[in-house]
Amino acid sequence: MNDFHAIAKALADPQRFEIFEMVSNAGELSCGDIAARCPISQATVSHHLKVLQDVGLLTVRRQGQRHIFSANADVLEMYMRELKGRTTPGAKVAARPAS
Repeated sequence: MNDFHAIAKALADPQRFEIFEMVSNAGELSCGDIAARCPISQATVSHHLKVLQDVGLLTVRRQGQRHIFSANADVLEMYMRELKGRTTPGAKVAARPAS
């Protein structure tokens, strides 16, 4: 599985979560389509997309010069399963990472 904490951190940013939600609901969107819907710069949108892609939550395919993003349901499902396993009453608490 992709790193649980990295995924949690990626989704913790409100703008990134909104972008992930937007792509998930649409099925797929280009970077330009996402940027047109967000009150932030294209560069910031690209950064957020890269973070979501790096943790595996988004996949990208090229269509000519456009980058088309879609949600990776398998990674989200694995993350939610892990989250549920960690937060269910009686679940083992994972060891904290060393600082």
